[in-house]
Amino acid sequence: MSPVTRRPSVSGTGHAPCHHGELLQGVFRDDDGRRCAGLVTLPMAGPGSTAVFVRRPGTPPEALTVVPAGRTKAARGAALAIAACAERSGRPPAGGTLRLTGDVPVGLGMGSSTSDVIAAIRAVASSYGLRLPPGTVARLAVRAERACDPLMLDARPVLFAQREGRVLETLGPALPPLLVVGCALGGGAPVDTLSLPAHETDEHDVRACERLRTLLRRAVATGDARLLGEIATASATRGQRVLRHPEFDALTGIARRSGAVGVQIAHSGAVAGVLFDPAAPGVRHRVRGCLRALAAHGIPATRTFTTPTPFSKEIPHGPAHRGGDRPARPRTPRRTARLPAL
Repeated sequence: MSPVTRRPSVSGTGHAPCHHGELLQGVFRDDDGRRCAGLVTLPMAGPGSTAVFVRRPGTPPEALTVVPAGRTKAARGAALAIAACAERSGRPPAGGTLRLTGDVPVGLGMGSSTSDVIAAIRAVASSYGLRLPPGTVARLAVRAERACDPLMLDARPVLFAQREGRVLETLGPALPPLLVVGCALGGGAPVDTLSLPAHETDEHDVRACERLRTLLRRAVATGDARLLGEIATASATRGQRVLRHPEFDALTGIARRSGAVGVQIAHSGAVAGVLFDPAAPGVRHRVRGCLRALAAHGIPATRTFTTPTPFSKEIPHGPAHRGGDRPARPRTPRRTARLPAL
């Protein structure tokens, strides 16, 4: 009997960023006039997820190991990507080992799960010598976790249908620059979105969201940070009908007194931001006053950063929080990003 020949393994790497919650979230109309849940995220440079997939040709595709264990959404994303990439490449599907590392705070609404899923999909594709189009990545990510954030796209502001994985509108080339003082509401405790009370949307909600969409289009076209702040605050205020953060009034009061242009809050977590126009006179003094006020109200600051440039600088203020479908102490730890001062 001739010896069994082991085919060499093939590795691929993928990365995905995170975001800092939403600037706008609600129900909108698509090009066919159909109601559609959508959101516009606030991009943030720095934290992200990295995945390495070691594909072992000749093994069954279900022989898939994920490290750390418990990253179930990333595992589903990898399995879906294996099938898709095998079909595209003409090579047989094969299992392997997926290793995830990253520094995205978990449970704050910063897209940590989507970041893991996209990194996993990209790593699998890389092992097959492929680069999947963003639309394909989005569809796979939605199948893996039922809804996803637009982290597979570049930094252009888009209105994204998170439950369908498609762009409803590209709003322009870039958001107006913002300086964001990040913080965590509710002590940074994860938000269980499945336990939130349901809010039935009606035509009044759709009209209100479409008005904000029109204003956001104008803010992007004119580079108007103040208008963008007003839109984000209006969207965050609407979100409180469901989220009901007890610190929300304090947060908006701090923003008003410190000369910020508005606030933004994640729709599926505890992360929030006080938004400043970085070109406004005395902005550094305003940011320092904002940080003092947050501390006085017991609202922990997390990091201060500018958007949307990929070279944004951030100031870490506190540890990442854990939650969601991941173990509290995974074998591959998530660390607070070490980021330079503003």
